[in-house]
Amino acid sequence: MAKFDTYRDAFPNAHLTRKDNGVLEVALHTDGGKLVFNGHTHEQFVELFHQIGEDRDTRAVILTGSGNAFMDAIEPDGFDFFTPQGYDKILREGRKVLSNILDIEVPMIAALNGPVLLHSEYALLADIVLVTPDTVFQDKPHFDFGIVPGDGVHILWPHVIGSVRGRYFLLTRQILDARTAKEYGAVNEIVPADRLLARAHEIADGIAALPPLTGRYTRMALTHRLRRLVEEGTAYGLALEGISAAQVAREVAA
Repeated sequence: MAKFDTYRDAFPNAHLTRKDNGVLEVALHTDGGKLVFNGHTHEQFVELFHQIGEDRDTRAVILTGSGNAFMDAIEPDGFDFFTPQGYDKILREGRKVLSNILDIEVPMIAALNGPVLLHSEYALLADIVLVTPDTVFQDKPHFDFGIVPGDGVHILWPHVIGSVRGRYFLLTRQILDARTAKEYGAVNEIVPADRLLARAHEIADGIAALPPLTGRYTRMALTHRLRRLVEEGTAYGLALEGISAAQVAREVAA
């Protein structure tokens, strides 16, 4: 079982604070500004969510970003898509990060402070999704890199907004603004940017006031089906993503 003091400062791209009532705020960042996702954060977040899930003193989790975006920038540093050993690491981390988020057995609130252009699956595994008016959703980097969107978005977007809408979203790189995402069922509330975290804490404080096992077991009940969907489809999707990445590497080499 993890203790907050042992991991609160262990992750260079996550600022963690926890109130006395057990509400944990996790702000993803790079050098205090918006997160720039890369192979090192891909690895780091596996352990981040594992440690959070192992801490029985946390009563609710708020996942948010820093600066003007939740996640809209990616760099290749630390990724090896083009060797079997390198992609084996990506596949393992891709599976584990989603299962570790689902292993967080307390309710989660995603407070999305701006555009979500990659790894929107993190937010879709939360129980409540709050956004600002400037938040937009898109699955941008997969097709930009010429690879299959198989890291969980292929499961979760069709599940959340409907099969036809979800497939269209991914295949066309559709940009969903906050209002449309709410109409489609991917967002619960659109909140002014200066009120986003306050609203997230207001909801989290109400959850934290529940008996501990009530909040914990409610999260488990609500995510039971998601756990099955993620387990069934993530490895397959990531394997297809890896094959497509190998084809890209072959073409680049040629």
